[in-house]
Amino acid sequence: MDYNIMSTPKYIGLGNYREMLKDLHFVKAVQVTFRYVFAAVPAKIVFALFIALIMNQKLKGINFFRTVFYIPSIFGGSIAIAILWRALFIKNGIVNMGLMQFGIEGPAWLGDPKYVLFSFVLLTVWQFGSSMVIFLAGLKQIPQTLYEAAEVDGANKIACFFKITIPGIMPMMSFNILMQTIFAFQMFATPYTIFSGTGGPLNSGLLYVIYLYQNAFKYFRMGYASTLSWTLLIMIAATSGLLALIQKKFFNYS
Repeated sequence: MDYNIMSTPKYIGLGNYREMLKDLHFVKAVQVTFRYVFAAVPAKIVFALFIALIMNQKLKGINFFRTVFYIPSIFGGSIAIAILWRALFIKNGIVNMGLMQFGIEGPAWLGDPKYVLFSFVLLTVWQFGSSMVIFLAGLKQIPQTLYEAAEVDGANKIACFFKITIPGIMPMMSFNILMQTIFAFQMFATPYTIFSGTGGPLNSGLLYVIYLYQNAFKYFRMGYASTLSWTLLIMIAATSGLLALIQKKFFNYS
């Protein structure tokens, strides 16, 4: 439909899809989104697993630290955190002030197209708490007798990690990768708040949902925005299906 909210919807067949294929902003949004997904998801998964391994140790006050590390996942998607992140990464923000103490002149994290996505990735990794909790639950289910038997056979910690820990948490790994990938495709609140609904410098932060929102509620092109929504669904479904095939081929659940 050709629909701008105020007028009666007009049927145009596949017109919106044909326009989408010629839309350079759509192409840019897809490129930015996939770069973000492929950078943020692996980094978040690896960091969450690393912290989960530490939190699985029998240390004094470990329950307190587990709670503290989970808190960012509760507030990470809020507008307040996005505003705080913008204050941290502006040219004269706290991050660059800290780097200056070591004689390093920090870049304009949110003003230079080369660093915009990196700032988003850092924020995503910072919200590792939910993935950490899932990994921690998986680590608790691995029988300690497996590690004891491996130790008797002379296996070191690295061998135990790859031969026991990773296979033991593979269902949690698959779930985390799938869910975090879906969430990454739908990233909206943080970039919208940081750049006030724009795509940032040279559209370097134009994530897909931001562009969808612009068409729907800035340009009032509801028909075109709906086309973008269906396309997003297809992209997420295709990526999820690909991940499922990879997991079925290479991951062992037995």
